[in-house]
Amino acid sequence: MINIKQLTQFLETIAPKQYQESYDNAGLLTGDPHWEVSGILIALDSTEAVVDEAIAKNCNVIIAHHPIIFKGLKSLTGKNYIERTIIKAIKHDIAIYAIHTNLDNVHTGVNKRICDRLGLINTRILSPKTDLLSKLTTFIPEDQVTEVTQALYAAGAGQIGEYKNCSFSVSGEGTFLPTEGTHPHTGTVGQQAIEKERRVEVILPSHLSGKVLNALKKAHPYEEVAYYLQTLENAYQEVGSGMIGELQEAMPTGEFLQHLKSSMQLSVIKHTSICNDKIKTVAVCGGAGIFLLGAAKSAQADIFITADVKYHEYFDADGQLILADIGHYESEVYTKDLLFEFLKKKFTNIALYLTEVVTNPITYLT
Repeated sequence: MINIKQLTQFLETIAPKQYQESYDNAGLLTGDPHWEVSGILIALDSTEAVVDEAIAKNCNVIIAHHPIIFKGLKSLTGKNYIERTIIKAIKHDIAIYAIHTNLDNVHTGVNKRICDRLGLINTRILSPKTDLLSKLTTFIPEDQVTEVTQALYAAGAGQIGEYKNCSFSVSGEGTFLPTEGTHPHTGTVGQQAIEKERRVEVILPSHLSGKVLNALKKAHPYEEVAYYLQTLENAYQEVGSGMIGELQEAMPTGEFLQHLKSSMQLSVIKHTSICNDKIKTVAVCGGAGIFLLGAAKSAQADIFITADVKYHEYFDADGQLILADIGHYESEVYTKDLLFEFLKKKFTNIALYLTEVVTNPITYLT
């Protein structure tokens, strides 16, 4: 058996909470991290019906994409569906965990699943985030470089895109004078010393800084480790909003829209006028993504697929691309399958269920 803390730690290796938007509330919303997991129910939304389903299936964990608690609660009196859901979950010892914009923002997340269903290739983040990377510079004795750098890599440093174990180094000399009370790796107390060292630089996700520095200090032979850590303004190509990719072959626009409808199992597509005869480059953003319209234009997408577009926002497409609204629920519903696949590979002995409750609050008359 595993406990909820182990479960959430795994989920946060897939989509670190540090990648969520500032307005979001991803993470453990109800429940004790030390509870053992009896079963997991995966849903897009946490509702009373989903909690009832969890109870019936003996699941004490609900993993939902959307946080049921989004704003501060000042009371729990059951006056709305949010409070009723939370009360029922607490009453029945059910933990609710939300994995929201942090899962939207990783390159293996919500938008990649849309791209995969559409058969897109050469996919990449549409609007990468900045200020999420750091550079660590340290100084290592020549004969210890391999051991220390391997420890840094194991802690999560040195990955650039699909390339792992990346670093830069240059040889030089370090000087130091051990004073009374020190225990130098080399040299003698009270005497100036010179050591041949390698200056090593690695890039790392900023949220892993503590883990990487602990690995550095544990593997480094020096009593006092010299290093400095800098926040970078570089765009982090693996984290950000939306995705863009290409079809294997350009498709006539009408044919692509039918492909979109069948691939995403849609009842309806709302879109602007057909301004492109063929579709090759496709931008997507699950959920409310109109804020990325400019980025989709700049990337020369033929169509931008998202949800929750307001009337006047359709005009902003301005004939430069087709803007298509496929519905919020419809754009994110396959997030359930994505989470199921991640969890099934990691935890083979835990009961996993996809909710049978359709939580879409919108019904279409066709």
